[in-house]
Amino acid sequence: MRCANINTAMNHHSIVNLLVTPIPADNLQRNLAIAHPDQTRSLPHVGVMGDTYTILLSSADTDGRYCLIDMFIPPGGGPPPHRHDFEESFSILEGEIEVTFRGEKSVARAGMTINIPANAPHSFTNASKRPARMLCICSPGGQDEFFLAIGVPVASRTTLASKPDEAAMLAKMAALLPKYRSEMVGA
Repeated sequence: MRCANINTAMNHHSIVNLLVTPIPADNLQRNLAIAHPDQTRSLPHVGVMGDTYTILLSSADTDGRYCLIDMFIPPGGGPPPHRHDFEESFSILEGEIEVTFRGEKSVARAGMTINIPANAPHSFTNASKRPARMLCICSPGGQDEFFLAIGVPVASRTTLASKPDEAAMLAKMAALLPKYRSEMVGA
């Protein structure tokens, strides 16, 4: 895995490249959000293709700027190859994940962070014998809404959903992928 380098010529979306205007006033309609994935009862836990995702900060919490998802990936878990028109980063908290990025495989272990650029084909899988846990941030937000739309509610951050009807879930995903600017890609 390569270490990121700073390339200001390609950094078109950085805040320093935006038109300089006064910073808006504090929006008093927005509130502090605090999430404790093992204790906050109101957090949604959702089973998606055998994995369990807990929405820590929803797109609604961040005014659509990003969403933050706690991902519990059992051995053999992970999504099929796909791509989407938003940035996605993972910080591995426990275990390890095998990442396939543009056809090349890498292993990310606890303590590592990876970034998937928008529109790049990728997938990940837990190829180990123990569960993995990672934090996923998607910017802009919306992926949380996709997971809630296709997944099934589960009791906790580590509760695994019963074996999904994979054909039904894939059909539901296929219908919703364009709305969430995503698509499945060949392996």
